[in-house]
Amino acid sequence: MTLALWADALALARQSIGLSSPNPRVGCIIADAQGVVIGRGFTQQRGGPHAEVVAMEDARIRGHDLHGATAYVTLEPCSHHGHTGPCCDALIAAGIKKVVASIADPNPLVAGQGFARLRAAGVEVQVGPGAAESRELNIGFFSRMIRRVPWVRMKVAASLDGKTALDNGISQWITAEAARADGHTWRARASAVLTGIGTVLEDNPRLDVRLVEMPHQPHLVVVDSRLEIPLEAHLFIAERTLYIYAAVRNDAKKAALEARGATVIYLPGQTPQTSAKVDLAAMLRDLARREVNELHVEAGFKLNGSLIREGLVDEFLVYLAPKLLGQGRGMANFGPLTELSQAVPLAFQSSQMIGPDLRILARIPGRDQF
Repeated sequence: MTLALWADALALARQSIGLSSPNPRVGCIIADAQGVVIGRGFTQQRGGPHAEVVAMEDARIRGHDLHGATAYVTLEPCSHHGHTGPCCDALIAAGIKKVVASIADPNPLVAGQGFARLRAAGVEVQVGPGAAESRELNIGFFSRMIRRVPWVRMKVAASLDGKTALDNGISQWITAEAARADGHTWRARASAVLTGIGTVLEDNPRLDVRLVEMPHQPHLVVVDSRLEIPLEAHLFIAERTLYIYAAVRNDAKKAALEARGATVIYLPGQTPQTSAKVDLAAMLRDLARREVNELHVEAGFKLNGSLIREGLVDEFLVYLAPKLLGQGRGMANFGPLTELSQAVPLAFQSSQMIGPDLRILARIPGRDQF
């Protein structure tokens, strides 16, 4: 795949962000025998066509013959029947001569079978160009397929001295408007947004995507051990899937919440000491079964601390405002540590000014090696 064609295909794949979940973000370029691009496409929302089918249809609409053409695609064409038919069969039927794919699909239902079916039909297959970039774009999908848990990203907005709120709980607004809009962009790319009951009771947030356009809202997940969430909470305003994880049974409240459209799941801890708390690791496994790829955490210091203490966070999205708050609430409540060697190690992935604030993306080293 030439650099220009791969960059074009990856740019198309990015257009699936906020659209294709739980399916991967995939872009496809169709070029004729002379290397002229004749079709472009990216994966649509669930139940809609995948990138290859969109690109081939684009070429047909433009009056191009697909026989002998090459498909440049950022992920292995699927080989199974889901909500749509196998893309590899559609490519074969169209007379595509060659497929250049960035990386194999980690889905056990595919996992090389798409490539094998193409080769068996006489289609030349090349694998590898752009593999790292395609995998990173779909890190949540790869995580769910390989680790059986979502990729967990914790978002924090804080002052330069690490405070996320004053002692009295006031936190609006530490960062400026540009950072808040950027935060909504990261919400929009997630399959689900996670918060805790403390945030719900203190701030009564909506936690939906309002500051950027997107075709549908991500799911919302609330950790609410005792089902204390008010029936009139703002969380119910947006039309979206709402999962509430509880530990202590309250079937009357469960019925009332489910009448509001929520799904309540009991997942208590496995020991007498933890039975009144939600089993967070089990919750992640359950969310993966519910096809959540990326989980975006916007919670308070208590739930943040629990997730970090249990080793369940993969990366941190931190917005630092150029101000000092002194005494106040920190990012996460865990520890205390007795040795510096016990600190949670991080590797900076990127840093960028967003308006007057600094955005840092940091990852647990090695966490993406699966």
